[in-house]
Amino acid sequence: MQGVLSGFAVIAGVIGVGYLIGRRGYLGDGGREVLTRLAFHVASPALLFTTLARADLSVIFSDRLLVTAMSTAAVAGVFVAVGAARGWGVGRTTIGALCSSYVNSGNLGIPIAVYVLGDASLVAPVLLFQLVGVTPVALTVLDLASGGEKRPLWQRLLTPLRNPIALGSLAGVAASASGLHVPGPLMDPLTLIGNMSVPAVLLAFGISLRGSTLPLRGAERAPVLLAVALKAVIQPLVAWALAAGVFGLHGASLLDVVVTSALPAAQNLFTYASSYRVGEVLARESILLSTVLAVPVLVVVAALLG
Repeated sequence: MQGVLSGFAVIAGVIGVGYLIGRRGYLGDGGREVLTRLAFHVASPALLFTTLARADLSVIFSDRLLVTAMSTAAVAGVFVAVGAARGWGVGRTTIGALCSSYVNSGNLGIPIAVYVLGDASLVAPVLLFQLVGVTPVALTVLDLASGGEKRPLWQRLLTPLRNPIALGSLAGVAASASGLHVPGPLMDPLTLIGNMSVPAVLLAFGISLRGSTLPLRGAERAPVLLAVALKAVIQPLVAWALAAGVFGLHGASLLDVVVTSALPAAQNLFTYASSYRVGEVLARESILLSTVLAVPVLVVVAALLG
């Protein structure tokens, strides 16, 4: 219980500071865009590289990761199917699918893993799966759907290598897999830069709330409701059914996968939406509502399975 509340309190505090910055105009009219660009092009790639370069990639091969991958694919697939049927567009549907399935495994998942599950490393499989598997694919789709001039097939296939976040993730995995020891004079500055990522994302999100309408009152009402329902309710239920019914997990292992699946949508999804200028309202409202709903959902999960 303490881990759930403290994790959400930290996030709410930083977002609140961002809102005040936006309200007071301390960073000017372009403050949010500057923070978004800083996070997307500089800080987040550095954070992903330093995190993955030190990670134990053996955690990828586990039943828990299979549950995460299958539950992610299930709920994202539902949103994609509905988005295709309703004609929501490739970019908007991609953002919605991410908001339905991409959990906040970093700035919220880590403190909850420590305080609720007792081990920060338990969130590592989810973090690695999302950074190495989901993020490059999603950003490639957003790149290809963003318009502009048509490029040759070989250039399209190399799209992930043109994206700073995907490139940072892949470089970190390569460093970890090769056993490369990154020297301190290189790793320390990257770590320092990477530490700006989460605050920049949360501050930009808070600034974006200034002047915005209340959730569920605009044209994005239907996709937001669908994304929030899938993220807050369906994904943890699917994870529980798969973990208990298919993989036979129980006790602490079952609690781990359900808690991580019940985490809200990650704040960096708003950074992606802002960077590609698609689905920004959808991302902002989905993140906000799923974060609010995650509090009672995580409390109930911890009480029932803990």
